[in-house]
Amino acid sequence: MTDSDTLIATAKAMVAPGKGILAADESIKTCTKRFAEFGIESTETSRRDYREMMFRAPGVGEYVSGAILYDETIRQNAADGSRIVDVLKDAGVLPGIKVDTGAKPLAGAPGETITEGLDGLRDRLAEYREIGARFTKWRAVLSVSDEMPSRYCIETNAHALGRYAALAQEAGLVPIVEPEVLMIGNHDVQRCRAVTEQALQTTFEQMSAQRVLLEGIVLKPNMVISGSDCPRQATSDEIAELTLSTLREFVPPEVPGIAFLSGGQTGEEACTNLDAMVRRGGLPWELTYSFGRALQYPSLEIWGGSNVAEAQAALLHRARMSSLARSGRYSAGEERAAV
Repeated sequence: MTDSDTLIATAKAMVAPGKGILAADESIKTCTKRFAEFGIESTETSRRDYREMMFRAPGVGEYVSGAILYDETIRQNAADGSRIVDVLKDAGVLPGIKVDTGAKPLAGAPGETITEGLDGLRDRLAEYREIGARFTKWRAVLSVSDEMPSRYCIETNAHALGRYAALAQEAGLVPIVEPEVLMIGNHDVQRCRAVTEQALQTTFEQMSAQRVLLEGIVLKPNMVISGSDCPRQATSDEIAELTLSTLREFVPPEVPGIAFLSGGQTGEEACTNLDAMVRRGGLPWELTYSFGRALQYPSLEIWGGSNVAEAQAALLHRARMSSLARSGRYSAGEERAAV
């Protein structure tokens, strides 16, 4: 196959029917914070053990097409000495890697951020490809208020997403392109929609300008949803309708799949909203999930550092529910039946 053929085949595998992507790329700082909530000591070994627990969950590959890793994890060996990337491959899960270095203050724009990590990225991508990664992720973060995000913030982040995506494809890696409009705030669903439209339009303009092969990417957007502190929360039907109308207008049909982030929603909320979108049908792209907390909780609490079997069962439950949602077959009854 040509390089383009390989990118396209990998992107399609990432959004294969019934499957989604597990986001397990929390930084050491974030992972330590989450461990602390449940009294778990955060060490290189404990972080490895937690992620290995997830990756070895029996049958996880039935629901998970790929797992996004952090730099520490992709270099680690499992407890038995095998490479973590090989544990994933043996489970039928594609290894991926977060390659941005985080959101930093944007010069001249108080309260706004720019995601960094382009310096030296070409060399890092080549190394990750050699280790075994098959796809990458870069997250841009857009905060919402009456004044934010500025056009400047949207454009600089979109430009960085475009540069990253082009470099990832050059290295033979499928880029997950993640322009996230944060749900933190008191903005309503229409404000979220307006910002999401601007973010998507500008991001695709930049990818086009930078010669990104759209058939070889996966888009990871937010759902169009009310701010977490908004007095009126949009219903699932409203979220589905507004999200899909926005995507239809600004996401080209060449994109093989859209893997939604959960963005602070509970697993049940994220599944309900995804299911409502999939049931509408008639879309040019696969709709699926790339959840972090919405897949991992409550397995982390149950695991507690050592309770492997029950934690794996909890992870598989959320993965199965997410799979049902991306197939348009999720229901509250399915949630209760599995308890």
